[in-house]
Amino acid sequence: MSDKSQSSDLTGRIALVAGATRGAGRTIAVQLGARGATVYVTGRTTRTALSEVGRSTETIEETAELVTAAGGEGIAVPTDHLEPEQVRALVGRIDRERGRLDVLVNDIWGGEHLVEFGKKMWETGLDHGLRMLELGVKSHIITSSCALPLLTRSEGGLVIEITDGTAETNRGFRENFYYDLAKNAPIRMAFNLAHDLKSVGGTAVSVTPGFLRSEQMLDHFGVTEANWRDAIAKEPPFAIAESPVYVGRGIAALAADPDRARWTGQSLSSSLLAKEYGVTDADGSQPDAWGYLSRYMAGETVSADDYR
Repeated sequence: MSDKSQSSDLTGRIALVAGATRGAGRTIAVQLGARGATVYVTGRTTRTALSEVGRSTETIEETAELVTAAGGEGIAVPTDHLEPEQVRALVGRIDRERGRLDVLVNDIWGGEHLVEFGKKMWETGLDHGLRMLELGVKSHIITSSCALPLLTRSEGGLVIEITDGTAETNRGFRENFYYDLAKNAPIRMAFNLAHDLKSVGGTAVSVTPGFLRSEQMLDHFGVTEANWRDAIAKEPPFAIAESPVYVGRGIAALAADPDRARWTGQSLSSSLLAKEYGVTDADGSQPDAWGYLSRYMAGETVSADDYR
């Protein structure tokens, strides 16, 4: 990693990572903190309460502690982003305590347990489908609506919509009607917000990780970060998997880039950010998951080693 990628160049900046309990959201918050930012981290899982995801092994308090340990200041605020009054209270607190918001990361999701891949639209439970849209679309809209008045108070604000897939890769069917909508909507949100933010000097982008080795994904395959390669025998594409550190470092570098406005409205990936800013995954590699997967899904014989 270059010296530039390690520099603490977000000191004094205020970030909100909405949906920072685990996975990409947690590590994005930590990497922003590693560059000196103050990071408000939100979610529904705390040391005293569980969300519908049902995992008690990761909490927003722990995320905040990791941010502080990395060199920033982490502040945990329990928030249900489907409740506008809770989000307004969160933004009001940031305003009272800091008086500004420089970076908003919309990483709210938590709908994995609802996805029914392989089922047609009319075979998918309507309650499950609509809940996916609430979690992956409505929550992002509520958060941006409440937070953007504070973010746009200062010039140069950055909005990052986290999703699954780029505008290019998501031209194909994403295996489930509702999941497809939930993961394409943030791409369009960023595109549209870029238009609205232009007049106030703001930037909006969407960012996707590749095949993410989140806590839930590791548990799904019965492996840990230490022995994750053991899952490749069961799921060959897992060979291209990346840790959350990869997308976290890329987004932190993007947030610190004084020329980040050149990306506004675009759909970006962790691998693109890595190549642009010279960051790597925790193991020093630069995986290109979407490049690998596009060929693998097309039936080609391809080695993940050629995309790391």
